[in-house]
This record gives sequence, structure tokens and C-alpha cells, in this order.
Amino acid sequence: MEILDILISASFWTAAIRIASPLIFATMGELICERAGVLNLGIEGIMVVGAFAGWMTVYSGYGLWTGVGVAMLSGMLFGLMHGILTVPFGLSQHVVGLGITLLATSLTYFSYRLALPEVTSPPKIEAFQPLPIPILSEIPVIGPALFTQTPLTYLAFVLVLVLSLVLYRTPVGLALRAAGENPSAVDAQGLSVSGIRIGAVMVGSGLMAVGGAFLTMSAFNSFFFEMVNGRGWICIALVVFGAWKPSKALLGAILFAAFDALQIRIQQTPLGANVPYQVFLMMPYLLSILALVAMSRRAEVPAALMVAFNKGER
Repeated sequence: MEILDILISASFWTAAIRIASPLIFATMGELICERAGVLNLGIEGIMVVGAFAGWMTVYSGYGLWTGVGVAMLSGMLFGLMHGILTVPFGLSQHVVGLGITLLATSLTYFSYRLALPEVTSPPKIEAFQPLPIPILSEIPVIGPALFTQTPLTYLAFVLVLVLSLVLYRTPVGLALRAAGENPSAVDAQGLSVSGIRIGAVMVGSGLMAVGGAFLTMSAFNSFFFEMVNGRGWICIALVVFGAWKPSKALLGAILFAAFDALQIRIQQTPLGANVPYQVFLMMPYLLSILALVAMSRRAEVPAALMVAFNKGER
């Protein structure tokens, strides 16, 4: 009964949507990369960079939206590096991605210590505040969960809609999907496969960085290095869970976030007092793995994902 009470409470779903928001940004970014044929394992480090860049911008006296823009730009720069190394140079996407994660994380640590050498605890900023939508926010359960969030959460849901329309309703989306399915056909149409792929990685990486910035500018109001905490790797799994489709990936992000919010609340019940807390920390990841296994059996991987394209070769 206690678990059922948790599941039907407005506060639970409000927390779940908030936890899902950075996952939505980063998952959509990874989805764009993979749809174009590039696996971006730099997502974890790029999220760390975005979290730091956005927070540091606001801490330096600039506005919140400026911080979001700087975070996205920083992610795009790392995406450009990833794209150049993996697309025209044809280096291993796995190795480059892991290298980007290590470089981005280390560079962030160095920049933090360089900018704030004497600081022992992270300074706080004035983060985005919840923005209730009139009338809609008064709907029981759904209203508080969906319509009393911060502007970045609303932007995350708008992003899913826009990305769905672009991928399936525009020539740009068709070209991007073709670059990940049949790059030779793209080249035959006179389009640059390398340009499309590098552009997709840049845009996708920018969105990953915004997902990181959400953590410091909307979920919390300060920066610490453990805050990303594996979310990037989860987002890679969510792309597979969603079968490379934005709407399904969105559902996957909300599902994982709901598991995460549930385990936090279960720890506060009598059941939580009798079970090691590590079991509850493990629960969202275990359930996500099971869901991933069930869904991935029917997923169709982009045919040219991680396949290098050299103009003129068949």
C-alpha cells in the first residue's frame, strides 16, 4: 500500500519529471548522433563540461539563458572535435568517445581549480525557478507533475516534439537519417556525408551539454564533480530502449526517472529500514537493464551506425 500511495502522489511524478529532464536533453543529443551514424561515447564528459560551463557563466554574473547558451556552445566544440576525428579521419568511435570523456572531465576539473583555487565548497547561484502554467497546473496529479516545472523542463519536452518533426517531416531529417542508414545514397544526391555527420555530432553534443547544465542551473544551484554520476551512459542505453525514436526514448527517460524517484522514497519507508540502501540504489539500473533487454530485441539499429564512409568507395 505504501508503494501504491507513492505512485499515485503528485510529488512523486513531479520529482520523476524533474529527474528525467537532463536525461531527455542528453538522450535526444545521442539519438541525433547515432541517427547520423556516429556513436558518441563522449556524452558523460560533455555533460560534465556543460554543467560546469553553464554554472560558471551564471556565477560570473551573466544570465541563466546565457549560461545555457555557453553550455551548449562548449558541448558543440567537443562535438566538433569528436566529429572531425571520427568522420573524415575515420578513427575508432569508441576510443575517441572515451577519450573525449576523459579530456572533458579532466579539463573541467583543471578549470574549476584554476578559477576557484581557494574554494572548499561549491558556490551557489540563483537557479531557474518553477514556472507554474495557469489552469493546467491545477489539474490533479498531472498538473503539478507536468506544469509546475522549470523552463528548462518545458524546453526538454518541446525538444522531443521538434526533433520528431524534423527527423520525419523535413528534408534535413531525411538527409540525417539517410546518413546513418545509407550514406552512399546521400553522396549520390550530391550531399556531404561528412558534413551531415559532423553537424549532427555538434548539435547532439550541444544538447548533451544542456542536459548537464540542467543539473547545475535547474535541479541544483551549484557544481560538484559527481553530479552527472553515470547519466550519460544511461542515455546511451535509453536511445537503444527507444529504438532510435524520440517519443519512445522520452518514455524510457521518464521510466528510468520514475524508478530512481521510487527508490529514494522507498528508503524512507519501513521496508527501507530493513534492506541495505545499496539495493535501492541498484534498482533503477537493474529495472532499466531488464527493460532494455526486452525492447532491444525488436529494435532496428541504423544500418551505417559506426560504419566509416569514404567518398568513392562501395
